[in-house]
Amino acid sequence: MKTPEILFLCTGNSCRSILAEVTFNALAGPGMHATSAGSHPAGYVHTRSINLLEREGFRTDGLHSKSWEDLKETPDIVITVCADAAGETCPAYLGPAIRTHWGVEDPAKVTGTEAQIEAAFDTAYHILRHRIEALLQLPVAELLEKDPAKLRQELERIGTLLP
Repeated sequence: MKTPEILFLCTGNSCRSILAEVTFNALAGPGMHATSAGSHPAGYVHTRSINLLEREGFRTDGLHSKSWEDLKETPDIVITVCADAAGETCPAYLGPAIRTHWGVEDPAKVTGTEAQIEAAFDTAYHILRHRIEALLQLPVAELLEKDPAKLRQELERIGTLLP
């Protein structure tokens, strides 16, 4: 079985999709791989995202905001992380991948006190981590090969989970 390629996709690729990519790859081990990209990359990774990931013990060297046009691998699974409830328009990946949506509010758009902004980043991270941990409990490679409809159903269920 081939190693499943997962793409975490958002518009700017500066916060949520980066948080998901780094967290996934740190927790997944060698059997799966994720990357992140944006349809209109911001050109930078948000400093608070980097700080949060480092605080969690993850490596952040080499992180950069990427365009989906620059992907080296064709993803098997595309997970959008824009928040529909906030009126964001998620990009629609044009390819044969299984697509699902894990909407998370954009912490970069939160205003308020330092504590409120930090809390928004922490919330986004914990939602994504909880969902990633649930995804890693699935036999993704097997489902991808033998029952993609079941995999999609499970991905959609995971997208509703909250910590």
